[in-house]
Order: sequence, then structure tokens, then C-alpha cells
Amino acid sequence: MTSTIDAFRSTFEVEPGYLDWAAFGPVSAAVREEVAADFEMLGTGRASSIAHVAERQDDTCALLARLLGTVRDEVTLQPSATYGLMHAVYGLSGGVLASPAEFPNIPTVITRAADAFGRVRPQWLTASEGFVTPDAVADALAEDTVALVVSHVDFRTGYRADLEALREAIGPDRLLIVDAVQSFGVVEADWQVADVVCGHGYKWLRAGRGTGFAWFGARARAAIQPVLSGFRGAEGGMTVDSVPPPASSAQAYTVSGSDAMLPARLAVALAAVEAVGVAAVEEAVAERTARVIDIAQRHGIPVVTPLDPARRAGIVSLAPESVAALGAELANRGVSVTTRSGTVRVAPHAGTDDETLGLLDEACAAFAQQRS
Repeated sequence: MTSTIDAFRSTFEVEPGYLDWAAFGPVSAAVREEVAADFEMLGTGRASSIAHVAERQDDTCALLARLLGTVRDEVTLQPSATYGLMHAVYGLSGGVLASPAEFPNIPTVITRAADAFGRVRPQWLTASEGFVTPDAVADALAEDTVALVVSHVDFRTGYRADLEALREAIGPDRLLIVDAVQSFGVVEADWQVADVVCGHGYKWLRAGRGTGFAWFGARARAAIQPVLSGFRGAEGGMTVDSVPPPASSAQAYTVSGSDAMLPARLAVALAAVEAVGVAAVEEAVAERTARVIDIAQRHGIPVVTPLDPARRAGIVSLAPESVAALGAELANRGVSVTTRSGTVRVAPHAGTDDETLGLLDEACAAFAQQRS
């Protein structure tokens, strides 16, 4: 396994200083090569070449199903995680619970669904420090709550929600809808405790934009009307001269066909993760995350992210006295991070090298020197 994770790390070709994987994952060489090869095939006009590229959709869904612990018919490809969330929330009726501090896609989708159809009633919970805990969820539940929508890993703080405990808090009859953008592929999880899981390949998976996906379990498909189902989501596929009902599979939660290049990109990225194993990737990310926390603490910079490894993933959120000053020191050394809402978000990956962490250390040391 050591040689496998080392091989995985060797595929990271980013310049030293890149610590912004929670914002965007520079596309891997394997994905870029696959795109070039598929473009050549699509340029031939040969039916066999066009069909070969189109078949990558099934390959991608099969890979996703294995990583999610489910079957292919329950997985759909989406333009982004937000599209998957829209399919899930727009088809609900009743109270939908979430934190208003979630990444904007969640509160926006819930609000738009309420405004458009009147069947969804937003229910906002109070999450201390932005952490959606089982206790906070239990306190906010109402009789008409039909679903909880939550990020597996919070985009601001890096807090990793306890999905098993959240399932226990909401009970077996409510849906658990999970945004896994900041965790899928780098965190091992029992996704089957959820009912819907939405993700995207453009961050930690390094597949580029447009590589979203969603899983709709049996309970979700029974409860969520496919109100945004397009002609590709019909039973039997595209049909002319009639409008058949939505498919009985998760395919119902699709609108149209995707760019043939997108499934291939995601398939290559997923295959790389599957080959090394999510557990090995998580271990490598956790080691680098711990080093980021150690650097910050040695230089007296407060860490917002939970210190318990079980409650964090690849995001470390720092709360310095001056975000601008720390941001300037980082920029001066070519360190890429995200500064937002009074914090500096540092996000290493399995392939983050010692040189990059050294640049972070130097920037934090210089910032600390300013205060002495």
C-alpha cells in the first residue's frame, strides 16, 4: 500500500505553494491525457469511436456505485452537486431542515424550492460555530420535517459531520441529503446511512468542472418527485411522439444528456482513487492536515477547525488577528489559500509536498514576527 500511495502522490504536478484544494483541484495529468485522447476519437467521425466515448458514462456510474456502496441504477451524473441537490429538494413536500450557514447552494436551493412550488417549508437550525451536530438537529426537528440537508464537511470550518449520528437524530422516516463535495474521495464514509449524496469532481478528485454526480437511494426515490425530470429521465429513455413517465431508477433525476467528455474525465479520476483506496488517501490527507494545524499552533494562530481528527477532513480554517496581514505573507511566498469571512482556509491534499508546507511555515513565522 505504501508504494501505491506514493504512486498516487507522484501524480500531483501542481506548483509549490498550492493549498487551495477545497476551492479547486488542478486537473490531473491522467485526466488531461484522457481528454486529449477522447477528443481525437470524437474527431474521426467513426461510429465505433463515438460510441466508445459515450460508453464512459456507464463506466463512471459503475465506479461511483462501488465507491458509494450501491448499484449503478441508483447513480446519476449531474453538471454539478447543486443540480443534484435541486433534484432532491425540489421534489420534496414538507419541512426541510438545514443550517443557513451552509455553503450557499443549500440554503439557496431550499429557498428557491419554497418560493417556486410552495410545498417546501424551510426550517433553519442554529449551528454553534457552524457545526451541524446531532444535538442541534434534534433540537430543531419539527413534526413536519421531512429531510435534513447537510454538508458532510463544512466549507468554512472543515467540520466533518457525523452522518451516522445525524441519521439517528432524525430517525428512519426522514431523508438525509448530503453534499459531499468537500469529502468524497478523500474521506471514508458509510454513505448508505444517507438517502441522497451529491458530489462534484472538480475539487479533491481533480477531474475539472462539470463532473457532478448524485446517488438517490430507494427511500429517496419513493419520497422525492422527479419534478425536474427531462426527456433523458423518462422510462425507456428518449421517446418521440409521446411523453412517458419518469424512469423508476435514479435516471428520473436527470434533465438531458451530458457532454460526452465529462464522464470520461470523472471515470479516470475515480479510478485513481479506487486503485489506491479512499482509506489510504484519507490517511495521507489527515497527515498533512495535522501538519498544517501544528504549523499554525506553533506560531500562535488560532485554529477554528476541530482538533479531533474524526471531526475534520482536508480543510483547516485559521482565524488570525489580521486576515489581511497573514494573507499578504502567504501571497508573498506564492502560497494559494482562500481568505473569506475573517478566516484563512488552508486545504492540503495527499500530494502536498514538504516544500509547500515549508512555505506555509515561513509565512506564518513572518506573520507571528509582526506581532512580537
